[in-house]
Amino acid sequence: MMSMLLATLLACSQREAELRAEPSAEPAAAIAQAAPSAPAPAATAAAMATPPLTAAAPRHLPVVVFLGDSLTAGYGVAVDEAFPARVAELLRDRGTPIRMLNAGVSGDTSAGGLRRLDWVLKQHPDVLVVELGANDGLRGQPVAGIESNLRAVIERARAGGAAVLLLGIRVPPSLGGAYANEFAAVYPRVASDLHVPFVPFFLEGVGGRPELNQPDGIHPNVRGHQLVANNVLPALTNVLRARATAETAAR
Repeated sequence: MMSMLLATLLACSQREAELRAEPSAEPAAAIAQAAPSAPAPAATAAAMATPPLTAAAPRHLPVVVFLGDSLTAGYGVAVDEAFPARVAELLRDRGTPIRMLNAGVSGDTSAGGLRRLDWVLKQHPDVLVVELGANDGLRGQPVAGIESNLRAVIERARAGGAAVLLLGIRVPPSLGGAYANEFAAVYPRVASDLHVPFVPFFLEGVGGRPELNQPDGIHPNVRGHQLVANNVLPALTNVLRARATAETAAR
């Protein structure tokens, strides 16, 4: 049974890579102002690219960009059902609206996210939520390279003025117990070394539960994305509060 799961994981990873190889003018993204008066976007996971924010766009809401792969993009669900949009809804309902940009691309790797970072930083994010490495892990990529890419993303984002929230990821033990352990250790180590807040395993309570995932066993369904949003919300709320406090003190 474990061999069947591994085959499914690798097949899905390959399909995501094929999807990512399709030409696109910009990374797949969907932006939505999570304010009470702003309706949720009617879009699918294959959302059209959104142009950079302009001077005409209101800047009183913090801009939060989610940089990731198919888990962030909302593979198999509508983009307004993916966890970044759900997080924005939860924040709005709690009186902390944000301007959300979903910069998830199916099949992306940590190296791909790093290559897209310049475009992402042109959106002037106040906070960058980093969800990268799952596809590297499924392909058995060297852990040292994944860690190097994550560190570069975080350091460059901070240099560009963004606060960072890192989302921890794990891979199935069926890929090899030693490798799975080495992979899982990357995220807390990077978070500790760079003093960046992180969610230890953002799929906690969702990964491995068939009723919360699509038939591929990898990507959350609508209910799963809602629970993922609940996992991410507390840490992101703390980052936003710290950012607001720092900006107030700097005035």
